[in-house]
Amino acid sequence: MTPVRVLAVASEVYPIVKTGGLADVAGALPIALKAHGVEMRTLMPAYPDVMRLLSGTEEIRRWPDYFGGPGRLLAGSRDGLDLFVLDVPHLYARPGNPYVTAEGVDWPDNGVRFAALARVAADIGRGLVPAFVPDVVHAHDWQAGLAPAYLHYDGGPRPGTVMTIHNMAYQGKFDRALADAIGLPRDATFDVHGLEYFGGISFLKAGLQLADRITTVSPTYAREIQSDEGGMGLGGLLRARASVLSGILNGIDIEVWNPQTDPHIAYRFGPEDLVFRAANKAVLQQQFNLDSSDEAPLLGVISRLSWQKGLDLLLEAIPTILDQGMQLALLGSGDRDLQDRYQAAARANPGRIGVMIGYDEILAHLIQAGSDALVVPSRFEPCGLTQLCALRYGAIPIVSRVGGLEDTIIDGSETGRDATGFKFAPVTADALAGSLRRANAAFHDKPTWRRLQRSGLATDVSWRHRAGEYAALYRDLIASRRA
Repeated sequence: MTPVRVLAVASEVYPIVKTGGLADVAGALPIALKAHGVEMRTLMPAYPDVMRLLSGTEEIRRWPDYFGGPGRLLAGSRDGLDLFVLDVPHLYARPGNPYVTAEGVDWPDNGVRFAALARVAADIGRGLVPAFVPDVVHAHDWQAGLAPAYLHYDGGPRPGTVMTIHNMAYQGKFDRALADAIGLPRDATFDVHGLEYFGGISFLKAGLQLADRITTVSPTYAREIQSDEGGMGLGGLLRARASVLSGILNGIDIEVWNPQTDPHIAYRFGPEDLVFRAANKAVLQQQFNLDSSDEAPLLGVISRLSWQKGLDLLLEAIPTILDQGMQLALLGSGDRDLQDRYQAAARANPGRIGVMIGYDEILAHLIQAGSDALVVPSRFEPCGLTQLCALRYGAIPIVSRVGGLEDTIIDGSETGRDATGFKFAPVTADALAGSLRRANAAFHDKPTWRRLQRSGLATDVSWRHRAGEYAALYRDLIASRRA
């Protein structure tokens, strides 16, 4: 097996910094790739949490003026991850969320902040760090989208490039005047085959246009984004580049998400002692001030509260939840109107609906271990990770038939396969309510429910095979560039 070196570029990496599924992928994939002969190092910004948690740092390079202020490139490690960290305090030394202010507004200099990250990625790709010269630069989402662009416009020999889309909704759109500040040729911003995007520029579009290979996080989503609706303005470009576009399902870290060893749940359990899930359910009901009842199906939700995630549809389905004798425990934050409406529903239905606004990693584990079913009613979902965790913990997924939800959950109507959950289409409140009723009937048929749980627990949700697909992609790319 020929060794391969890959530089991954990501704006967040679990367990150091996380706002969404991108961080989980960026944190788990490098470790899984080791078994496939791939040495991956990850470049990320030096947010305050990164500088606090990084160990054994070594200064690789220092600049007196890097995009408007002094900067350093550091190497370090954390939790088995080998990292390069771009330490530019005037760009990254800010509290809270990596992308937005405390008021939830994008940092006004986000274009410069993430252009700086992509610029150093391209430089590493061309040999800035002699001890690690990558065969491939792998850019994740719009924040890294300019890495393939810099490598392209610099000219000369370069590594192969891969661009991964985690969510088409986030495209990194800016005014074309930014080109001067980020050191790209002005004509690139006027070129439809470069950065130009409806009169401005898009970092994601640049990566999709100029990378050698494009991936996204499920086969169904790879098809959906080639449509005008699913592509969100970039469907035509993706159709034109369909020959280099592929969908590779995400996995989850099965060491972090393991109910037999999980330190965050009340009672640990495995496939042979699912009876202990009832004890976790009782603790979860207590946490959310729900009535203590093992006979009431408990629905869990761990989600950003947004239109994309379909959480308005679940609100419309609350009468069905109540009529069916179900309970709801929701953890999430996002759209202020949805937050207010869920909190109002909880006040109106004490003991039946519990809501916690925010995100709590420990509570997320308990919801997986204690809820009977996990609801993911997304209007579009590139892959989704919560339903994979649910399979691992014996919570039955109730999901819409979109993206990775379609690819990872098997409905009972799919003949010849062991069902693992319930799927609904179209993505409407009525269709969701129908799935809730189906799930409620199955819950009260204990042999059927146990079969669903065991099928889910038997599903491989790890990175083992998925990482092998990435390794094969890298090797194919390297071979094609040498041919």
